Amino acid sequence: MNAALTGYAGERVFVTGDTGFKGGWLCYWLTRLGAEVSGYALPPEHERGLYLRLGLGELIDHRDGDVRDLAALTAAMREARPRVVFHLAAQALVKPSYDDPVGTFATNVMGSVHLLEAVRRCDSVESVVFVTSDKCYQNREWAWGYRENDALGGHDPYSASKAAAEVVFASYRASYFGDGRVGLASVRAGNVVGGGDEAHARIVPDCIRALRAGEPLVLRRPEARRPWQHVLEPLGGYLLLGRRLLDDANRFGGAWNFGPRPESVRTVRDVAERMLAGWGAGASRVVVEPADFHETQILRLSADKAHQELGWSPRWGFEATLDRTAAWYRAEADGVADLRAFTAEQIDAYMVASEEGAR
Repeated sequence: MNAALTGYAGERVFVTGDTGFKGGWLCYWLTRLGAEVSGYALPPEHERGLYLRLGLGELIDHRDGDVRDLAALTAAMREARPRVVFHLAAQALVKPSYDDPVGTFATNVMGSVHLLEAVRRCDSVESVVFVTSDKCYQNREWAWGYRENDALGGHDPYSASKAAAEVVFASYRASYFGDGRVGLASVRAGNVVGGGDEAHARIVPDCIRALRAGEPLVLRRPEARRPWQHVLEPLGGYLLLGRRLLDDANRFGGAWNFGPRPESVRTVRDVAERMLAGWGAGASRVVVEPADFHETQILRLSADKAHQELGWSPRWGFEATLDRTAAWYRAEADGVADLRAFTAEQIDAYMVASEEGAR
């Protein structure tokens, strides 16, 4: 894996959603690989989020913008002249999608159309990694993992918007990029966790807010099972895929899952208890309050395709993932002198684990 990642040195890379949790980790990793990174996103939403806590604005060329604005997005991409594009900008939460379905569909569907249109209008682009979600599948509460060729669908507006984004992606790929000049891949990951996530209605940041305040942690569906993975796991897959698309657009194009091993499909309660233990002193108690909106009870992904065709596989198990996540928040809360260096250590540790696993 590391051999492929070294190929980012000097590459021009464009990332939408760089001010978000997942986008921030990706951008910081890319800067450490020597890439020239341009970002396009709404301003950072959380003062304690990763983007501001690491000072990423000092390391990349960021432009405030909305993916719903085709002209601004196209202008930003043309100015950056990237070779590789990672599309992460999205309305990324289930609960807010119920409150604002119009905004969710506008961002996740038309924002996807605009991203792909911008790529069409920017002749420097050769590789596009288009991020959707594991929730794009028509969830039948199966015990086994969904594969890339399983049916798309979605009960809630968020899931439906991600399924629709996948349909948009497939249409654009077939209609405009069949000549192989640009490689395009859509990627679907499990529930990602890691330091610097401050979103509401997500289990890990909800845990951290309760711990900071010394208040009870409220769980909506403690027995719901999800494929938990550290944010670096799928990002490593995205980076690997972004490079492979430059080598062979047709072979590596299409849909890809990046999910954890089966033993990392655990309950929300398991996550909460591990985070509370990892935080240490002053841990909060857990309170269950039933949710008033629909969410799936069980969800798993099959990453067999990524393992067999890309040589990618997860490296950190459930315990290591939650322990490293808790350690990041603990370091931030304790005022560690150089949070950027602490974050770099976690990235380096993951790359070492990846290299050792590939031997």
